[in-house]
Amino acid sequence: MISYLEFEKPISKLEERIAELRAAADNDEVNVGAELKRLEQKSKELLASTYASLTPWQKTQVARHPQRPHLRDYIKHAFDEFVPLGGDRYYGNDEAIQGGFARLKGKRVVLIGHEKGHDTETRLKHNFGMGKPEGYRKAIRLMELAGRFDLPVVTLVDTSGAFPGVEAEERGQAEAIARSTEACLALPTPMVATIVGEGGSGGAVALASAERVLMLEHAVYSVISPEGCASILWRTAEKAPDAAEAMRVTAQHLKRLKIIDRIVKEPVGGAHRAPEAMARSLGNAIAEELEKLGKMPSEQIRQMREERFLQIGAS
Repeated sequence: MISYLEFEKPISKLEERIAELRAAADNDEVNVGAELKRLEQKSKELLASTYASLTPWQKTQVARHPQRPHLRDYIKHAFDEFVPLGGDRYYGNDEAIQGGFARLKGKRVVLIGHEKGHDTETRLKHNFGMGKPEGYRKAIRLMELAGRFDLPVVTLVDTSGAFPGVEAEERGQAEAIARSTEACLALPTPMVATIVGEGGSGGAVALASAERVLMLEHAVYSVISPEGCASILWRTAEKAPDAAEAMRVTAQHLKRLKIIDRIVKEPVGGAHRAPEAMARSLGNAIAEELEKLGKMPSEQIRQMREERFLQIGAS
């Protein structure tokens, strides 16, 4: 069952009415075929028109939807033969950042991504997708393996930001993020990053400093959350919708600013309404990008990656 967001209330009411009519039709209480068909068409049109004109704040809500597909869903529906690798060979294994070997359209790749979890238990286990230093060191280790075995790297970014806890700072959070970003830039093989939900701050950049950066249609990517920005500028998180508008967090804004290269269209109503279709579509898009990059020399790829990184924020 779909969880409806605040701006989807009109759609929710229509769906409730449709469910009532279907129940009546099943019980042979009344012939509601014509009315049911009319309401289903109306609901479909309302969903499409609503999602065609989302504000940046509404897109932020969609990017955070509790049923939005996460790394585990993409592994299941877009990749094959996933072999997870754990640990940073220093402190421990971070469940927020996962990775390993996988196949995409028959081609072997190294896959790294954030996992947020899908219910209370798994969200706590994965720390809501907020990576710790050992997670970023794990990513570095996997990128080094990719370089050693001449494998392309695919990253799926979905985090509100790196974990800001005291213990993470004690274990070198800032250094781990910086070194993960450095590892991305130094990678001798092709790298394609995709913002699949939230792309928050350095915690996202550390896995997204690729030569090709994709973004799902209703994902967001920013240096700070809209609530955090509003709290700094206006001393209240209630101004988050205004902050989201000013920050240009959407895929459409970022494509125009050349922060990302390609927008991957989502199913009507968001990725959470058709996770399998979304995973297949993203898998196809990533495979297309890797095919193009595979024809380029290593040095050209690294130069593209460095130039992209240095241009972030340039006027």
